[in-house]
Amino acid sequence: MLKIAFSPIYKHPLPENHRFPMEKYELLPGQLLYEDIVKEDNFFEPKPLDEKWILNTHTKEYWTKLRHLSLSKSEVRATGFPLSKELVDREITILNGSVQAAVYALQHGIAMNIAGGTHHAYADRGEGFCLLNDIAVTANYLIENKLSNKVLVIDLDVHQGNGTASIFAGKPDVFTFSMHGEKNYPMRKEVSDLDYAVPDGTGDEVYLKILHSQLEIILKDFSPDFIIYQCGVDVLKSDKLGRLAMSIEGVKNRDAFVLGIAKSLKVPIICCMGGGYSPNVAKIVEAHTQVYRLAQDLYF
Repeated sequence: MLKIAFSPIYKHPLPENHRFPMEKYELLPGQLLYEDIVKEDNFFEPKPLDEKWILNTHTKEYWTKLRHLSLSKSEVRATGFPLSKELVDREITILNGSVQAAVYALQHGIAMNIAGGTHHAYADRGEGFCLLNDIAVTANYLIENKLSNKVLVIDLDVHQGNGTASIFAGKPDVFTFSMHGEKNYPMRKEVSDLDYAVPDGTGDEVYLKILHSQLEIILKDFSPDFIIYQCGVDVLKSDKLGRLAMSIEGVKNRDAFVLGIAKSLKVPIICCMGGGYSPNVAKIVEAHTQVYRLAQDLYF
């Protein structure tokens, strides 16, 4: 069965006209049920993650400031969200959504988190709508508990996974791959194990050709036993922050390729939804919905 992490806490109230489309976290599970892609029992509601596993990735100083709501004004501004206890509770619930999805993926081959993909969070700070890094926390959880020896992070959000790259720099048991917009946020990029910066205006054909070649290069030298897939949909032509030119069909082909590789290698995979900022939220939801259809078709 396809297990999907979701909690009502994922949809956090934000100030009016905030540019982050928080409503997608309510609309996406509703769409999956409406289309009969999944049933209610596909969903599980994660509890907040135990502090031990947060501190396995994030610094004690940063976590203490975050938990006590004592970040400076500039630190709060960098995250893009007004800081509150409810927001912190949301973030640590999302963390456990990805961790528990990974445990389910070990059993079923694949699992999903309706949220997650918070790749801009560093060990000691938050950035870009990311306060804590669920990708890094999950990879470290798997390795610490000897559930995995080699984790491959495939980050296809349009923005570089800078926090994840920084956290795993020099650590051979986690391979970080980020394929992102060359001139997009963050302006100062980190160094992943493999980065590919895509020019503005890149469309489906070129994008998919690059992706195929880069994953082929990675898998020649790195043999993962777990994959964490950040499948952001801000690569769409309609995305107001993306600057690329991919179609809905192109995103579907991208996701099908990544899931197909995991299936053919018999490597468990989790999907974290990542970013999406199209003005029409229905386009964001449809682009995210595709990966759930693919998961059901390929695995169940």
